[in-house]
Amino acid sequence: MTVKTLDILVQRSTNPRIETLDQNNLQFGKVFSDHMFVADYKDGQWDNLKIMPYGSLEFDPANSMMHYGQSIFEGLKAFRAEDGRVLVFRPDMNAKRLNTSAERMCMAQLPEEIFLEGLQALLEIDKDWIPTTPGSSMYIRPFMFATDNFLGVRPSETYRFMIIASPSGSYYSKPVNVKIETTYSRAAMGGTGSAKAAGNYAAALYPAKLAQEEGFDQLIWTDAKEHKYIEEAGTMNVMFVIGDQLITSPLTSTILPGVTRDSVLTLAKSWGVDVVERAISVDEVIEAATKGTLKEAFGVGTAATIAHINSIGLEDDKYVLPAIESRELSNRIYNYMEDLKRGRIEDSFGWNMSI
Repeated sequence: MTVKTLDILVQRSTNPRIETLDQNNLQFGKVFSDHMFVADYKDGQWDNLKIMPYGSLEFDPANSMMHYGQSIFEGLKAFRAEDGRVLVFRPDMNAKRLNTSAERMCMAQLPEEIFLEGLQALLEIDKDWIPTTPGSSMYIRPFMFATDNFLGVRPSETYRFMIIASPSGSYYSKPVNVKIETTYSRAAMGGTGSAKAAGNYAAALYPAKLAQEEGFDQLIWTDAKEHKYIEEAGTMNVMFVIGDQLITSPLTSTILPGVTRDSVLTLAKSWGVDVVERAISVDEVIEAATKGTLKEAFGVGTAATIAHINSIGLEDDKYVLPAIESRELSNRIYNYMEDLKRGRIEDSFGWNMSI
């Protein structure tokens, strides 16, 4: 997958920081490459496409994004293949999902070629920032926000789209302990849960903080109405292997359509795994954990790819799952996806964009 048709102005940094990059001490999302991509929307069209030095932005105090929350984002990764190529995993899916989020948040649609070519141009310039240490990658954050300077509850008429990039290490360095949330809610039917809107994450911070104070790494959200059915984890979709089935919740207006989720389900089906997308109750998961038929539980998302769940907490009880090394499917998926993203095996699904 390659694209290159747009004229993008390039303003190179006069103070490159690449020599400061310590590949042996990478934290997730804390260091950023020298440049960023910017595009502005005004009078019904996107213009001012450029690569410019990474730096601070200036806002008017009346900026409508800060007051009314029109802000969406994406997350994807670039990898350095062993043959030197730069590979980006399924960026077309992120471009499509950004527009789905934009529609729900009443924001401007972004032509996919701007997303993809802006991404390509940025990575071509900052390719030396892509780390090569084991487990590392270039985390990429495309985002869009309102730019009207107006205090009134209406959709903005102007927007800015940007892409920044961060050389990062592993998001989770160990299996996670999760808590099933039965008091607070991430999203309700008909809300913005299926959009990658900034406000969704803000609303999740407080219950996540409470869970962390109890010793948990993540929450597993349940439906807002009854807290009876599993939805997704705090930063990822969640899957269970019960018996011989791989089970995950179906996509609804409360669940983010994850790119990794789609990839894992597609891959598992191609291997002949019995994949089921259906409502799965908290009671069913706990019963399976108690009886020993819950063989695996794991989160799937861009940051971690596969995040093994070590234990599940519910109220005052904790259920410890089988040892990580005994988990056949999730380990197989993780290894395959790592090899695919890093160009070690044939890309039979055509998922990588090569730069």
